[in-house]
Amino acid sequence: MGHNVPTMFSDQLDTFVRKHIFQNRSQAIQEAVKEKLARIQRTRLAKECAKLDPTFEKAMADEGLTEDLSEWPEY
Repeated sequence: MGHNVPTMFSDQLDTFVRKHIFQNRSQAIQEAVKEKLARIQRTRLAKECAKLDPTFEKAMADEGLTEDLSEWPEY
């Protein structure tokens, strides 16, 4: 997958490579894409979690818990 990188970015990439932060431009770009995708996933998860109703979720988690405890074996 070949793409043109704007000069201001390629200059920064070259600096990172010269300082041995990355082995080459390709590695720097791969890391940047990987981090961006991970950030998008975290943001998506946070947005979905924000939709949850904590009171309802707690009630669902606690539902049936008392009956379940009596069925557990002694340790």
